[in-house]
Amino acid sequence: MWKQIYVKTARGQFEVFVSGSGEPLCVIHLYSEFNERGNYFANMFTDSFRVYLINLKETGNSNRAKTKEELSMNETVKDLEAIREALCLKEWNYAGHSTGGMLGLVYGSKHPKSLKRLLAGGGAASNDYMKHKESIYSSLNPRNKRLKELFFILKSKESTKEERIQAGREWTEMSLFDPERFDEYFSKPSSGRVVQKRLDYFSYEELPEYDIRKDITKIKTPTFIFCGKHDSQCPLIYSQEIHQLVPLSKLYIFENSNHFPFLEEKLVFEDMINDYVKVV
Repeated sequence: MWKQIYVKTARGQFEVFVSGSGEPLCVIHLYSEFNERGNYFANMFTDSFRVYLINLKETGNSNRAKTKEELSMNETVKDLEAIREALCLKEWNYAGHSTGGMLGLVYGSKHPKSLKRLLAGGGAASNDYMKHKESIYSSLNPRNKRLKELFFILKSKESTKEERIQAGREWTEMSLFDPERFDEYFSKPSSGRVVQKRLDYFSYEELPEYDIRKDITKIKTPTFIFCGKHDSQCPLIYSQEIHQLVPLSKLYIFENSNHFPFLEEKLVFEDMINDYVKVV
């Protein structure tokens, strides 16, 4: 179980869950909510780091946002800086997956002196991935029609709890290299519930203009980029692009993974973390 703490900052109070020992590591997702059960991704780092798993504004018991703009990546990065300072940390490390990784790239480009190491996976530096035929979010993808039906079920107030659970499972199965192993991968208790308000802001307010390709060329932090070879959300080509743009970056490709290599190839992922820890 993770220890719950509250961090008071000039930008509000944040609920944070802490576990592990070692150098400090910030782990977040742009629109997920965590609790004392931790998170599958964050759990991978607790043997090597003291992990701070953060609930952003509008998630968990953290403060609500006073304006919708506070949900943006740029404002969220300011929140992270306020949390780091409140924790009296001169610098910390960062690890993020999917939109958590995208946020990490924004953080690294704006506050390079705050991050000792940066790890970002399964993401993209622009909204181009939404148009790629290999992404389930693209209208060119044959599974996109069904994905939209699942999203309708998840958002509808008329859907039953069982229907939403099944829809969530099917969405996740679309992002697994071997969907039949779903129960194996997700058998242990975890947290990471999607917070619709933050997801909607990202989808409708931020994503249409999302393009940080010029910004990430300024990142000075040693950076690890990772991606499953068969990623159906943000195809591999977009992690390769990030690697080409970010100085001092290293790319890890997981040959037998889709969007969740930390579950699909856990041992290989642990090898990557071991390399990550060794970076000075």
